[in-house]
Amino acid sequence: MIEVHQLTKRYGQHLAVNQISFTAQPGEIVGLLGPNGAGKTTTMRMLTGFMPPSEGRATIAGFDVMADSLEVRRRVGYLPERVPVYPDMTVKGYIEFWAKLRGVPDPRAQAGAVLERVHLTDRQNMLVRNLSKGLRQRLGLAQALVHDPPVIILDEPTIGIDPQQVIEVREAVRDLGKNHTVLFSTHILSEAEQVCDRVVIINRGQIVAQGTPDTLRTQLQRGAALYVEIGGTGKDSAVQLLRSIPGVESVEKQGHGFAVRSKTDVRGELSDRITRAGYRVLELRPVAMTLEDIFLDLVGREK
Repeated sequence: MIEVHQLTKRYGQHLAVNQISFTAQPGEIVGLLGPNGAGKTTTMRMLTGFMPPSEGRATIAGFDVMADSLEVRRRVGYLPERVPVYPDMTVKGYIEFWAKLRGVPDPRAQAGAVLERVHLTDRQNMLVRNLSKGLRQRLGLAQALVHDPPVIILDEPTIGIDPQQVIEVREAVRDLGKNHTVLFSTHILSEAEQVCDRVVIINRGQIVAQGTPDTLRTQLQRGAALYVEIGGTGKDSAVQLLRSIPGVESVEKQGHGFAVRSKTDVRGELSDRITRAGYRVLELRPVAMTLEDIFLDLVGREK
């Protein structure tokens, strides 16, 4: 549904997006994950026809974003980071206006249906100026959905809203994935892990990794990660003991125990060393690498 090949964007001498390639299949939720300034918004603006790429090619539903820009726009719903609204319109009037712009056959009926879908029916007669930031995000989502496009592109949809509204927006994104291809950007690691079928990690305009969260953990986890809790000794002695084990790369305090990163599986040696020192192994278990670990590791390597 979305195919991106060697897409590049330059602003003068600044290379904002550097030859990125990825795909999004029908019904798939793909997260574009990266720190602020990584090139996420620029990528989305190129895909939605807001700006031309300097090089490369992208297609949506088989239409080229440059050669068939109007056809692409008919098939894309776009929610930018800052929702463009007309504050003196009512909520329903605003969505009806967008429905007419999009050439929807029955704008009034479609506006009512999409407002119900984003749970804004009870506020349809309010002026847009009186909506909270979270409700404006829902309104922006409604305008992106009003023409029922096969592709939805969302730029940081949960930024600046309260925790309850974040949960609601995430649920809405997961629901969209049932009938649409969804591409959304975020710099919130837990959000990508909870919502996405697949993640594309971008940093300094380049893709540094992509795949499902599980695949990324399997491919990028270097060595082993363990949690160990030791009885019969203090923190300093325990840290000194753990760091003395061959293969151990790092030891960090975590809760009542320690997080141990190693190049190889050191469980046997670790258990023997603790026992020989006269201490007790209270807990020893492997720890799965999180998307946050992967992200920080990759971005750290880039720096």
